[in-house]
Amino acid sequence: MIDKSAARQAAFARRKDAHAAAHASAGYLSEVLAGYRGVPISGYMPMRTEINPLPAMEEAAAHGPVGVPVIVASGQPLQFRTWEPDCAMIKGDFGALIPVAGAWMVPEIVIVPLVAFDAQGGRLGYGGGFYDRTLEQLRSQRPTLAIGFAYAAQEDNALPLEPTDQPLDLIVTERGVITPKSR
Repeated sequence: MIDKSAARQAAFARRKDAHAAAHASAGYLSEVLAGYRGVPISGYMPMRTEINPLPAMEEAAAHGPVGVPVIVASGQPLQFRTWEPDCAMIKGDFGALIPVAGAWMVPEIVIVPLVAFDAQGGRLGYGGGFYDRTLEQLRSQRPTLAIGFAYAAQEDNALPLEPTDQPLDLIVTERGVITPKSR
């Protein structure tokens, strides 16, 4: 099995190429979220070559609460602050933008950024474990839908997964929606 560092390096290269070549759209993500109007969701502020969920987040914000993740401490689950289009933002830890102000919220749907995914709902992240800890915590309290959002080119069916990796319930790409096969 390939190690996580090598898998991330290869996945970053594929994502960079996909980002440069694509006219990525959040259209399929908007379609998925339309079935959950009013349900609290969290998105993310795209960095570098991540696929951009903001158009879908803007549409969702017209119907219910939308939050973005905030890193509160290393080794801890993420917290989520409410976000609205055009709200004031500042750089948080790791350079991710976060709202300057806003209430804390608990999402029932989490749009998850990623480096790579597989057809079974596996996800390779950045290595900090933030989303794995967060999804584990949220799922221990209530059903929580994890939607991976990525370029189709980020699919890799040889991911080095661990027992602590939280699965994705859906994967949305610029080409469509993937319902993971059972592991």
